[in-house]
Amino acid sequence: MGEVLSQNEIDSLLNALNTGELDVEEFKSSQTAKQVKEYDFARPSKFAKEHLKTLEIIFEHYSRLVSTTLPAYLRHSCQVDVINSEAISYYEFSNALSNPILFGIVDFSPLKGSIVMELSNNVGYAIIDRLLGGKGDSLDKTRDYSEIELSIIERIMTILIELMIEPWKNVVDLDPLLEKIETNSQFAQVISPNEVIALITLNLKIGKVEGLLNVCIPFICIEAVLDKLNTKFWYSSMRKTNVEIYNDIIEKQIASARIPIKAVFGKTTISVRDFINLQKGDIVKLDQKIDDNLSVLVGDIKKFEAKPGVFEGYNAVKITSVLRKEE
Repeated sequence: MGEVLSQNEIDSLLNALNTGELDVEEFKSSQTAKQVKEYDFARPSKFAKEHLKTLEIIFEHYSRLVSTTLPAYLRHSCQVDVINSEAISYYEFSNALSNPILFGIVDFSPLKGSIVMELSNNVGYAIIDRLLGGKGDSLDKTRDYSEIELSIIERIMTILIELMIEPWKNVVDLDPLLEKIETNSQFAQVISPNEVIALITLNLKIGKVEGLLNVCIPFICIEAVLDKLNTKFWYSSMRKTNVEIYNDIIEKQIASARIPIKAVFGKTTISVRDFINLQKGDIVKLDQKIDDNLSVLVGDIKKFEAKPGVFEGYNAVKITSVLRKEE
């Protein structure tokens, strides 16, 4: 959309034309002349806005997965949000790093090359403190990491990397692998300084501690799938996805969940005095007969009836009937 002139600017332009200060022919020739657009050869724009927008969509999905997965390991509230995506040279990113750092180098197989993940120190200290039994507080002063602390961070970073598989599934079937973690910025030059990267910045909040998670993806790494990084392809792929696939995934997740189950042989009521005086060999009369079916509870819900018995030397029950909800 062109620039809109104000009324004063229009009046000034008409006055200049009437007084001859502005030549009409010169004005027309200047308007028809081709506009020259500057191009920085040191920073070629290999990533279009469409590519960065699609990467944001991918990492928004990734953020939701991290927000729901990390609390299971940290036993603490966790919130992750995408706050920015931009195309810069790797030199600009690496030049801003200071020691010590948490710099994960990730083999982005089957794509060419590696990506890097940089985790803020305050978040790293909070994760270590939480997993070692603390409240999840960060340190006031930065210091080097011990071998034990790096092992803890490596475990969490491996989880973060594995969570990337699902968000990238519409683009490529990833098999990422954490190669190593660097804590010195001098050894973090794993990508050519002039290489253009897509830098996706996520805000990671664990309890009261807040920091950044930067993901650097070199152009050479995703060049082979760049045609799939557009919203048109993305949304068309999402529409083509079979709903049954999600149903199967949900069923598998539910099937692997562990639930308590117990068989009730009977109930009775006794006084506190009798309870205190119970001795080995005493007989407690229940409200069921020996040939009655036992109630099998899943959680607190009665789902089955069964007969008591022994199986391979262990006490067991044999299911005789399944109780439906309406029963």
